[in-house]
Amino acid sequence: MQVAILMVHVVIAVALVVLILLQQGKGAEAGAAFGGGASQTVFGSRGSGNFLSRTTGILAAGFFVTSMALAYFATQAGQAPEAGIPDARLIEQQQNIPMLDDSPASMDNTAPVLEESSE
Repeated sequence: MQVAILMVHVVIAVALVVLILLQQGKGAEAGAAFGGGASQTVFGSRGSGNFLSRTTGILAAGFFVTSMALAYFATQAGQAPEAGIPDARLIEQQQNIPMLDDSPASMDNTAPVLEESSE
């Protein structure tokens, strides 16, 4: 579920970037008044303000919803397990782990010595 929401989130983010870059700024209308080819736009002479603005708003709302869903999943995954007495099987497992023998008899710190040669 989390992966599906993440994929939708990325697709919405890319679509938002594309739609925002397609839109013209407020200053573009003044340049169009001096023969700037307003009739040559893809969305007609009326402009693309309504369609692109509405689509951008819908995608922005979807982006916020998927962001909140991903944040919810992130907080749920980070919760620590309940504290308390561990299960008896876990305690037995920990006691059966072989330990190093630290007794002085088992520690042989002598290094092998080469015999002296008589020449």
